[in-house]
Amino acid sequence: MKKTVLIVKDEMPAASRLEKMVTQANDEYNIVAKLESIAETVLWLKQNEAPDLILMDIQIADGLCFDIFKKADVTSPVIFTTAYDEYALEAFKVNSIDYLLKPIKKEELHRALQKFEKLNFKVPAADYINIGEKVAKKQHSKLLRIIVRYADVIKAIDLNEVAYFYTENKINFVCTKTNERYGIDYNLEEMEHLVDEVKFFRINRQFIININAIAKMFNYSKSRIKMVLNPPSEIETIVSTERAADFKKWLTGSAE
Repeated sequence: MKKTVLIVKDEMPAASRLEKMVTQANDEYNIVAKLESIAETVLWLKQNEAPDLILMDIQIADGLCFDIFKKADVTSPVIFTTAYDEYALEAFKVNSIDYLLKPIKKEELHRALQKFEKLNFKVPAADYINIGEKVAKKQHSKLLRIIVRYADVIKAIDLNEVAYFYTENKINFVCTKTNERYGIDYNLEEMEHLVDEVKFFRINRQFIININAIAKMFNYSKSRIKMVLNPPSEIETIVSTERAADFKKWLTGSAE
């Protein structure tokens, strides 16, 4: 009998890639659903039989995934996928729960699935909630540097040197004040929680900008704000309508 697997991941292209990796690792796994949010996952768990395994991002569209365990009775073992290696390690080792650091590698996924097959464990929801509390506390600690890799080189970039983060063709990048650009493992949802909100603001789905990277601003249609960044971006940078009011507060230093 095939084992059922639920994927909770707020980026559908990434969820589809993970689905392909899982089924390639073992054709006895059946992906029953790919869900994007806490609300959607809670509803699904209440309406469906518990899956044999859940693969779940820590940071999803509407918050930390651990809120799911507070709102639904989760009895399935969980393999977490996370970019938060600086504090995930201790929490997950203590609780004997497996996790995968992003970007996910096939061999690491295979090992995690093999561990699941051997242990076939069930962890009480209270344990997940305890982990969530630890993660939430750690999340308040903002990053000072971000690690980037290119070819065989590893480089630490001080967040003070970052002009903006952006997404292009579904790949996430950091651009420094000296116009150096590197791919990063974090998505913008994760970066939004890890950077200093006094210095950085997410203006739309594609950009998180440093206040010092703003060269010029202009009024734009539908109460939006168009800006020129330094270093310049080839992608148009416009503050979305729904973020415009908070952006103006952020500019004055009065954002909550």
